[in-house]
Amino acid sequence: QVQLVESGGGLVHSGGSLRLSCAASGSIFSTVTMVWYRQALEKQRELVAFITAGNITNYADSVKGRFAISRDNNKNTVYLQMSNLKPEDTAVYYCRAPVGSFDYWGQGTQVTVSS
Repeated sequence: QVQLVESGGGLVHSGGSLRLSCAASGSIFSTVTMVWYRQALEKQRELVAFITAGNITNYADSVKGRFAISRDNNKNTVYLQMSNLKPEDTAVYYCRAPVGSFDYWGQGTQVTVSS
C-alpha cells in the first residue's frame, strides 16, 4: 500500500510562487509515475502534470511554462513548483500514484491565489 501526503499549499497573491510536495510511503516510489491533479470549486478534477520513473514530464497547456514537476527518489517525494500564479490556479491540488491495478491519492492541499 502507498500513502501520499501533500503539503505546501496556501494563500498567495497573483504572480507569486508556491512549491507543493507529495511524500510517498513504500519502497516502489522510484518506479512509479507520479501525477498532480487539481480540482477547483464546482469543476471537474483536471490533470496538471506528471513525471515518469524515467523523469519524462508533461503538463497541461494551462500551466506550461509556469509549473515544473520534479521528483527526489531518495526522499520519496514529488514536487510541483508553481510560479506566476493566477487566480484561476485556485484549487485543491492532489497527487496520485497509479500502481498496477491500484490508484493511490493524497488528501489534497488547498492553493488559493488572490487577484
